[in-house]
Amino acid sequence: MITKILKILLVMLFALSLQTVVAQPKKAVEMKPIDIKIPKPMFIGTPQNMNVPNLEKPLGKMRPPFLAPVGTKNLALNKPVTSTDDAPVIGEVEMVTDGDKEAADGSYVELGPFKQNVTIDLEAKSTIYAIVIWHFHKQPRVYYDVLVQVSDDPNFVKNVTTVFNNDIDNSLGLGVGKDMHYVETAEGKLIDTKGVQGRYIRLYSNGNNNNDLNHYVEVDVYGIPVK
Repeated sequence: MITKILKILLVMLFALSLQTVVAQPKKAVEMKPIDIKIPKPMFIGTPQNMNVPNLEKPLGKMRPPFLAPVGTKNLALNKPVTSTDDAPVIGEVEMVTDGDKEAADGSYVELGPFKQNVTIDLEAKSTIYAIVIWHFHKQPRVYYDVLVQVSDDPNFVKNVTTVFNNDIDNSLGLGVGKDMHYVETAEGKLIDTKGVQGRYIRLYSNGNNNNDLNHYVEVDVYGIPVK
């Protein structure tokens, strides 16, 4: 009888120890603003007469800081880039990740007209919290059919996540997007990618409101490599 009672007590103590372990709160993830290097603005004021559908209203002030886990950094810097245009009109595709965000001539690559894309290889699977794009900020412009995808497949056939899409009429053939058109500025366009994981970043565009060409000054990808 005593042995049976001892067994019951041992079982109860074991159950209580499990509850104690489960009840312990998770350690909070420390967050801090990501350090985005902003280039010199080339135009001041709110652009007027932008006859573009589904255009978001300018914020009218600096974008608020974007918080991400401590250790988050720009993983795209100096990483390999490929493009659907292997002979750019101006510049080289390597300029997309060379760290030069200025708007001056010689700081951007100009791809051919209509639908084009560039793909950045982060060279390791990573948890991605934000992507910041500078297409062209020497003057206010709106680029059409901006679509950004993340994948661990270099061919973007499987395990593909679309994190931004303002293709309002499915011109790219990748689905109708619900995001809004926006005016290019020196701050770049920040996309909250909500911790999506992947190795490759693919960015589409399809001309702009000034001409049919496609441009990239720089693309930052903020994240942490997966261990």
